Amino acid sequence: MRVIAIDGPAGAGKSTIAKALAARLGLEYLDTGAMYRAVTCAALQRDIPVDDLSAVTELARTMALDVDDRGVIVDGVDVTSAIRTPEVTESVRWIASNSDVRTELRNRQREWADAHGGGVIEGRDIGSVVFPDARLKLYLTASPRVRAERRVAEAGGDVDEIERAIASRDDSDTSRADGPLREAEGSRVVDTTGLDIDQVLEAIVRLLEENE
Repeated sequence: MRVIAIDGPAGAGKSTIAKALAARLGLEYLDTGAMYRAVTCAALQRDIPVDDLSAVTELARTMALDVDDRGVIVDGVDVTSAIRTPEVTESVRWIASNSDVRTELRNRQREWADAHGGGVIEGRDIGSVVFPDARLKLYLTASPRVRAERRVAEAGGDVDEIERAIASRDDSDTSRADGPLREAEGSRVVDTTGLDIDQVLEAIVRLLEENE
């Protein structure tokens, strides 16, 4: 099974790079962050408090969830756009810090990889926890300011405000007890600051060739 694990903080370019890398290598792509957002979205839509650990865990275990490069489907409903709302973005940290939810989604991620014979899988604990034996483990990063500027270029907003939000999310991701964001043992760090997509892809392909 060929798994390329890509971790890194919000706005580092993981999704863009992972999708492009998967296409280049002829592999499937999985955005695990979308899975946590999907649980968050489902909880909000059902008026389940995101800090109700047991209720959210039960939701995560029983909901039908399909994530692929075409979108996100929860219980037969397309929530591809709904999981990207500010409300979901603000609340997802509660879901991401729920250890029982993380266990459920990690199991689903491993099942997905088994079903697809591997793939390019991105998130925040992929190389460190979910697939520690991945063929290649990458940690994509960039400065908070650059990540904020990228978000503004994509969706608008105030750079300073978004930079503060990114810093807050970084703190939440790196300080949680279960699956904190960190460089996995054996991972290769790629700083995307000042690089375009093609340059990052070429750097990753070189690293992959070194690991073959």
